[in-house]
Amino acid sequence: MTDSHAAQHDFDLIVIGGGAVGENVADFATRRGIRVALVEEALVGGECSYWACMPSKALLRSGHALRAARRVPGAREAITGSLDAAAVLERRTAFTHGWDDSSQVEWVRTTGIELIRGRARLVGRGRVEVDGRTWTARAVALATGSVPQLPDIPGLADAAPWGTREATAAVDVPARLVVIGGGVAGVELALAHASLGAQVTLLARGGLLGREEPFAGELVASALAEEGIDVRTGTSPTRVDRADDGIVSVELEDGSVLRAEELLVAAGRTPALHDLGLEAVGVDADELVVDDTMLVAGTDWLSAVGDASGRMQLTHQGKYQARAAGEAIAARLQGRPVHDDSWGQHVATADHAAVPRVVFSDPEVAAVGLTEAEAREAGLDVRTVEEGLGAVAGASLQADGYEGRAKLVVDEARGVLVGATFVGQDVAELVHAATIAIVGEVPIARLWHAVPAYPTMSEVWLRLLEAYGRPD
Repeated sequence: MTDSHAAQHDFDLIVIGGGAVGENVADFATRRGIRVALVEEALVGGECSYWACMPSKALLRSGHALRAARRVPGAREAITGSLDAAAVLERRTAFTHGWDDSSQVEWVRTTGIELIRGRARLVGRGRVEVDGRTWTARAVALATGSVPQLPDIPGLADAAPWGTREATAAVDVPARLVVIGGGVAGVELALAHASLGAQVTLLARGGLLGREEPFAGELVASALAEEGIDVRTGTSPTRVDRADDGIVSVELEDGSVLRAEELLVAAGRTPALHDLGLEAVGVDADELVVDDTMLVAGTDWLSAVGDASGRMQLTHQGKYQARAAGEAIAARLQGRPVHDDSWGQHVATADHAAVPRVVFSDPEVAAVGLTEAEAREAGLDVRTVEEGLGAVAGASLQADGYEGRAKLVVDEARGVLVGATFVGQDVAELVHAATIAIVGEVPIARLWHAVPAYPTMSEVWLRLLEAYGRPD
């Protein structure tokens, strides 16, 4: 980086979007000695900190703890009441710092990153307009996240439905809640509000959690029903109306009508790329593609990271991509090699083959890599093994009558794990071991020597290996 470069531009890099992903791009680029500005129009810290990951899990945790206690004799008898909804909402609010981003702003300041408040728009190569002022940079990274999709259902838009933001930031728990969407957000928020006392109906066009192994959605659907949630799969609303008294009516395909105080739409999200001025730099927002350093195809200066990249809509994957992108952008600007073996400079392995994901339902669903169907579709020579978790000593100690299941997907040609799924209480912490096995391409024969401690739930690995059998 030369003085002439510094004189020609306001910054080396402008990152549009100050959520967790944008912060990481800016941080890792700054560590390499380049001058970075971070543009954010709302709260620094973004969706995950204030309306998604953190508040939603805070809403779920109290119910998880109560149900776990009820599954253990001795603890069960000590429980004399139900959840205190007001206390749960207060704890949720504490995790968002009351939707105050002061601490995040202070972190940005201490790193040497310049924070620019306002709405950004590209007006040319390396030119970013923020509320009427134009800033220039040698590189720009889009970390603008995603926005919810609204299904084309007559009356839905006019009914002012909740999105996930409204559901996680709710001041009061509705007496009745209808949830449209059987994916992760729909399942988690249906359970959260049911735990807090709402009468919840969950509508899913297909089954639940269709991205995962079929048994995952089946076990979760059964558990939600036991929790009192009316789970209706294979159905879609045909019309939605909100009356003057605020009550929402949802008409279904069979002619029946559901009525509730609130309607939550959790039907997926799409990259927030429109109205960013991409057309001004010759990029089609609907066809944006990135390479494995997150550089937008057809450009040598524009990157897209996290949800904006069109890859995985998961915070941890976005932050992983962001670390790589920050390093790669700095390398380009400083004339250093981008495609080398340094950590953080390539993201293809994790993005394409080893993405861990957790649904914080009850039971939890923790999975990584490929499902059996995905592996077969990819043309792999697949063998699978499944085992119940209830017979594992560590699981039986967690809860009486523990129910759960684990599955491994093995690429027989290479003798390595390519996918794993765990369903059950407290299984989220099991997934990282599988992630390491997949990323490291650890041969099944070596996994026999990774001895699980007794009595822990990780002993399911031994049961799965026994079912698979020792390699010849």
